[in-house]
Amino acid sequence: QVQLVESGGDLVQPGGSLRLSCAPSRNIFSIDRMGWARQAPGKQRELVAIISNGGSTTYADSVKGRFTISRQITANMVYLQMNNLKPEDTAIYYCKAVMGREVYWGQGTQVTVSS
Repeated sequence: QVQLVESGGDLVQPGGSLRLSCAPSRNIFSIDRMGWARQAPGKQRELVAIISNGGSTTYADSVKGRFTISRQITANMVYLQMNNLKPEDTAIYYCKAVMGREVYWGQGTQVTVSS
């Protein structure tokens, strides 16, 4: 099992930036894949970025070129750097961990993009 704690959500103006953080309760290298998903009101949860155990990354088309997923091994943290934010990026952002066939989610952090 793994517990995930997200932080960093905030209210930001369009064009602004935010960095979300995810702290897993076990070593990152014991987790097959980690990622970020988001869910806006009335919409399905959308996977936006994934980083594999080997460090390869994948992004949803809607965030390519604006969002970057990364990890800091010494701190055992995973991040989502979000630049050039748009109102349509407003959502609750969830950290995700995959271990074998098990999927774990954090409690979510709210990101609101509005002027």
